[in-house]
Amino acid sequence: MDITIHASFLPHDDPDASLAFYRDTLGFEVRGDVGHGKMRWITVGPVGRPGTSIVLTPPAADPGVTDDERRTIAEMMAKGTYAGLLLATDDLDATFARLQSADSAEVVQEPTEQPYGVRDCAFRDPSGNLIRIQQLR
Repeated sequence: MDITIHASFLPHDDPDASLAFYRDTLGFEVRGDVGHGKMRWITVGPVGRPGTSIVLTPPAADPGVTDDERRTIAEMMAKGTYAGLLLATDDLDATFARLQSADSAEVVQEPTEQPYGVRDCAFRDPSGNLIRIQQLR
């Protein structure tokens, strides 16, 4: 069986700020942008890798989500505990420096050698999602 990850979903509460972070700060290309206002689904991905995408979605847009669940999701997003993503780069220090200088990224952890064998750093995107970036070996 040949299965790959085509897209992952991350919530956003400010589509323009999220678009600026993923496009302008991380350098991803925009592959789709549908909807209007805060109800936008924005698909981004690494340049030259059309088979891998992130879909930035309005949180709790599913009509099956209750008002209580919407409040819980909003609270978790505000704390940065609702969603996350793991990215990888060939040059962690250069990537960290670029992200650290951006107004749209909140540093959570500087590049660190982890006890489980990877070197990584962590940021929060404008919606509070935890983005870990590890050095490729």
